[in-house]
Amino acid sequence: MRKFLSMLAISAAATTVLGASHAAAQAANPFKCEPGEKYVMNVMVSGVEYWFPVYEMFKQAGQQFGCETEYTGTPEYDVNKQIATFDQALAQKPAGILVHPMNSDPFIEPINRAIDQGTAVVTFAADSPNSKRVSYITSDNVAEGTYAADAVAKAMDGKGEYAVLENPGQDNHDKRIAAFIARMEAKWPDMKLVGRAASNQDATKAYQAVLSLAQAHPELGAVFMPEANSAIGAAQAAKEGGGKIRVMLADVNAKILDMIKAGEIFGSVNPNQGMQGYMGFMLLWLAKHPELIDPMNDARRSGFNGMGVPFVDNGFSIVTAENADDFYWDAYLTRRGTKGIEE
Repeated sequence: MRKFLSMLAISAAATTVLGASHAAAQAANPFKCEPGEKYVMNVMVSGVEYWFPVYEMFKQAGQQFGCETEYTGTPEYDVNKQIATFDQALAQKPAGILVHPMNSDPFIEPINRAIDQGTAVVTFAADSPNSKRVSYITSDNVAEGTYAADAVAKAMDGKGEYAVLENPGQDNHDKRIAAFIARMEAKWPDMKLVGRAASNQDATKAYQAVLSLAQAHPELGAVFMPEANSAIGAAQAAKEGGGKIRVMLADVNAKILDMIKAGEIFGSVNPNQGMQGYMGFMLLWLAKHPELIDPMNDARRSGFNGMGVPFVDNGFSIVTAENADDFYWDAYLTRRGTKGIEE
């Protein structure tokens, strides 16, 4: 009997030790989500392929932390409709939202309301700097526009006419266009800007704009746009005009990649979407858990989130015919064996 009781005591002690060890392990590794802790990504024009690789790595980071994730947004290019989907996501009381605000100022109030509710907010690829958002991750839009200008000007031997297509009011796009033009003016004085048109990510508008620009300026040698949808229409117009207009853009999708490989598009600067999504999640999770650090600053006194990071550069790639095969979404998804934005 004594032996039996002794064995029970040893077993109970071992269980206590194991339980304590597990608790200690949990305390030693705080980088895990609580059950039901959910993080949401929110965008406009949600069917645009650019967002899919961003969410894929956002989702992977969430899975590694044991968190729930969801892809949300409006299929339309409409800031009010995007805000409506942001509010719908916010109503679920998620731990955090990684948002691409279509326009900066209209998102100030929704973001501030989310922060006041206790939902962390981080912006990506476009910012709302006057809001209470905690952090911001993007590629260096100025560097993207600068590189694009240099590539186009060198291909034209530093002399000729160019035009730009734009989406006024979208922060990251505005920066790319401004940097492209500024670089031309500063380094390539013989490159002349002969036209600007608002295509607003509409391939049909871009097609018509380039046809009109080419008719008005027969020596037009290049056109730059800050996104991929417009480039499809621009490239078609350039092709119909004999192919002498070089189409340069930012971002890619399957159609753009096909056209780059076929020589119908000159090239693209493409943000590192995977890093944008993965680090975007990390910034968002940290923003939700500022208690994990005790920095020597005035964060507590001021009320600012100690995990705030003003800017993270996720980098970008130069896409040409030589490396275009590495950027196809369908092939990437097949290799990974996931359901993409559907999970």
